[in-house]
Amino acid sequence: MSDSMIPLKIAVLTISDTRDLNSDRSGALLAERLTEAGHRLAERRIVIDDVYRIRAAVSEWIASPEVQVILTTGGTGFTGRDSTPEAVSVLLDKRIEGFGEQFRQLSWQEIGSSTIQSRCLGGLANATVVFCLPGSSGACRTAWDGLLAEQLDSRHKPCNFANLVIPERGQHV
Repeated sequence: MSDSMIPLKIAVLTISDTRDLNSDRSGALLAERLTEAGHRLAERRIVIDDVYRIRAAVSEWIASPEVQVILTTGGTGFTGRDSTPEAVSVLLDKRIEGFGEQFRQLSWQEIGSSTIQSRCLGGLANATVVFCLPGSSGACRTAWDGLLAEQLDSRHKPCNFANLVIPERGQHV
């Protein structure tokens, strides 16, 4: 097995009723972090916080061979229009239960009990890994630096999600 990192094709979806590409700090942070890590930004989009628009964008990427990982930011709280978990969870073949749990544990160190209001989630769908993150750039930084950077690195041991979405591997190696 090669010791070099295999870059993944990662799409970033920001869910927001108010942001555009110029004001989207969370999506920009994720795009910057993933490219700095050696991955390729497959696409970056913003959609309003609407279950069906979120579901349409994520479904399109799940079906695309040009996307191996989907990172969403926004819509994971409890305000009236926060609907990312409801939009995405029905698309998943398998949930990554530990992702939300571990994210909240890391987030506790930064924001204390407010982390309980995060409904972030992860899962697999059609050999695509999907992570839904809160909308703040701090939360995206916490998720990337504390979890995603390692789990999307094909060299990380003993296991990682990169090896599940790399076609020639499709399993933990």
